[in-house]
Amino acid sequence: MKVIAIGRNYAEHIAELENERPSEPVVFLKPDTAVLKKNMPFYHPDFSSNIHHEVELVLKINKEGKYIKKEFAHRYFDEIGIGIDFTARDLQQKCKEKGLPWEIAKAFNGSAPIGEFLPVADFKDLNNINFHLTINGEEKQKGNTNMMLFDFGAIIEYVSQFFTLKKGDLIFTGTPAGVSKISIGDRLEAYIEDKKLLDFEIK
Repeated sequence: MKVIAIGRNYAEHIAELENERPSEPVVFLKPDTAVLKKNMPFYHPDFSSNIHHEVELVLKINKEGKYIKKEFAHRYFDEIGIGIDFTARDLQQKCKEKGLPWEIAKAFNGSAPIGEFLPVADFKDLNNINFHLTINGEEKQKGNTNMMLFDFGAIIEYVSQFFTLKKGDLIFTGTPAGVSKISIGDRLEAYIEDKKLLDFEIK
């Protein structure tokens, strides 16, 4: 399986990082070794002193497809979950300044913790899903899918032009504003609506 991730998909997050608003989805990949499951702890790596949390809704692909039209995108995922796109902001900034790719800042081991998934049938409106992240009991990030620049269908249509989607692939759909540095000892809890689906510690 592969992890496809979308950057700069919430306007307020674009503003807080002073990035340019994209006309098309910004896409990057994470390897399967980035995935962290079953609320396992995240071990803070020594190569970064400024790792940020980015909470995101995650689509689980349920069948193979490519060149998928937006109107048919809903047929290619049947579960929605929540995850964290950990970003080594210091490494990312160094790479950006040199005009280099920044995979090392996004795709390192354990950089994609994922929680439980919910059936799509549980959601009345995919364009009105609330989600949030707390750290040590304090709300840090809060988003709703109606704030996305590119909705689920647009994301699937776009990425499937370049990558054949396969069953079990995960798509991280972008993070809202409120990203900040994590520290050893922090406890992260992520929710879709009022359901806690991810709960782990930084060690």
